[in-house]
Amino acid sequence: MVTTIGAQKLALLGVSLLGLGEILGGFATHNVGALFVTMGVVMGVGTSMCFMTVSVVPAQYFLRKRGLVNGIVFASGGLGGAAISLAMERLIDKLGPAWTLRITGVLTLATGLPAVWLIKERSPVDRKKLVEWSLFASLWFDLLFASGVLATFSLFVPPFFLPLYCQSLGLRPAVGAATVAAFNFSSALGRIGFGVLCDHLGPLNILFTTLLLNGISMLALWPFSGTLAPLVVFTIWNGVASGGFFAVIPTVIGSVYGSQEVPEAMGMIVTGCAGGYIMGAPIAGYILDAYMGTEDGVAAYRPAMYYAGSMSLGAAILVGFMRLNIDSNMMHRL
Repeated sequence: MVTTIGAQKLALLGVSLLGLGEILGGFATHNVGALFVTMGVVMGVGTSMCFMTVSVVPAQYFLRKRGLVNGIVFASGGLGGAAISLAMERLIDKLGPAWTLRITGVLTLATGLPAVWLIKERSPVDRKKLVEWSLFASLWFDLLFASGVLATFSLFVPPFFLPLYCQSLGLRPAVGAATVAAFNFSSALGRIGFGVLCDHLGPLNILFTTLLLNGISMLALWPFSGTLAPLVVFTIWNGVASGGFFAVIPTVIGSVYGSQEVPEAMGMIVTGCAGGYIMGAPIAGYILDAYMGTEDGVAAYRPAMYYAGSMSLGAAILVGFMRLNIDSNMMHRL
């Protein structure tokens, strides 16, 4: 849609749907089906529109420091996530879930709409094609597409499971909210840090690193985090690695395709990741239930952890294969 209506209009729609979904969700807290529509569909579409906007616009202005710029842009999402995690926990205690969602929606509109007004495209793309099917003729694109699909099945498992995991450890709900905040803050640091490294070591190398670190943290650290101290280490490690993924992907695509083709390539990869966004955490939840759920203690979480970690390692293997087999004409950009 960036290529058809422009980044500013897309951002306007995205922010509006995001805030509207939260406000409407505040009136549907006792209806699961309505929550799926408001918090799931309406907010989900709005979030995707905002994500596409911030992924495409920076590539039009920056070339040499593209990794740093993308890192800073996406770090704002991590900082916002950290702040909102703590704020919502307090609001829920004081006002309840319904008013918490309504207030959050109003704040989203109050802060997002003025920001949308400032978005200007440097080189708007005059195209009407939503899907560039010819990209699939490139092995490089196919591997990147597949790695994104696999990676997203793992990325949202930790932030969704951390509060529940803390509960299984016997910790207070406030600790669960604090770990999610720490995850988001670490994610912001990872987005900036890995963004900077992209400019010096190559975005494809850093993409491989983020996926590898993410997988290792869920396979070798989280399963043995039976107390708060190792859990904090895991939260920071995984937050940094998963945050880096979101900043690095647009940098990789921008380095290869340039600002004119980023919208199509980015849109196709993000669309391909929809399965992971939708089903990644639920599959982990199904696995947890199959192993007696939270009633069986922290050991019941391990199969879900191994599932998520394996998805990330699988994505890292694809990126590593891509790096080893990339053609020489593209080598200097990656």
